[in-house]
Amino acid sequence: MDIKQIQDLIRFVSKSGVNEVSIEQENFKITIKTNQEPTYVTATLPAAAPAPQVMAAAPAASTAAEAPAAAAPAADTSKYITVKSPMIGTFYRSASPEKPFFVNVGDEISTGSVLCIIEAMKLFNEIESEVSGRIVKVLVDNASPVEYDQPLFLVEPI
Repeated sequence: MDIKQIQDLIRFVSKSGVNEVSIEQENFKITIKTNQEPTYVTATLPAAAPAPQVMAAAPAASTAAEAPAAAAPAADTSKYITVKSPMIGTFYRSASPEKPFFVNVGDEISTGSVLCIIEAMKLFNEIESEVSGRIVKVLVDNASPVEYDQPLFLVEPI
């Protein structure tokens, strides 16, 4: 199982309301748990299986409070590109508390520039820019939880 499949599985668990998913393959085992009421789904796949398919019979209702939506900027944002989170996790603007932020408002970025880090399951994933431009707004506070597809930055294309 590669990192992309793991990220897809994390997204599935997050959206489905399932509390715990365990997958075992020949030399690989992964368990993903959430803080919701207990619901257990276990899948054991043969070594030759192409991708996991997990089905939940009765997902539990979410007990986590929804994060308030970020206030929309008053200015016209249609000309800006929104950089969104590719996964759920914790958003960090720098590699460590004593290091400077990767990007600040007004910074020019190019394709491949590191914008932030998202920690998911004790893995620190550098999020790189897919566009060139100038950072107009940072939409998430440092060390805040983020959801899949949540807007992180507004970028003005150059």
